[in-house]
Amino acid sequence: MSNMRITINIRYTGKNNSVKYFLQEMKESGTIDAIRAEEGNLRYEYYWSLEDSDTVLLIDSWESQEALDAHHASPMMETIASLREKYDIHMTVERYYRAEDLISDDRFIRR
Repeated sequence: MSNMRITINIRYTGKNNSVKYFLQEMKESGTIDAIRAEEGNLRYEYYWSLEDSDTVLLIDSWESQEALDAHHASPMMETIASLREKYDIHMTVERYYRAEDLISDDRFIRR
C-alpha cells in the first residue's frame, strides 16, 4: 500500500475565529505554498464549513506514503504544530486511498 495515493481530510476546529487566524498565519508565513511545492504533494486545500465558522476542512493528498512521511519529517510540521498550539486548534483526521488504486470500479464511475 505504500505506493498508493493517499488523501487525508483534516477538520480543524477552534473558538472565536482562532481557525481564521491560524490559516492567516499559515498563509502569510509561506507554509501553505511550501507544502504545495513539496515533492509528492497533489492537493492541499482548505474549505470553510457552512454550519460552523470555527471549522475548516483541509483536503491533503499525496502520491505515496513515502511522500507523506517526508512531509511529516519536514520542518514545516513543527511550524504547523506550533501554530495549532498557539491558536488552540483541535483536529479530527480521516485517511482515504484512491479507489482506482484499490479496485477497478471504472464501470461504475462516470467521468
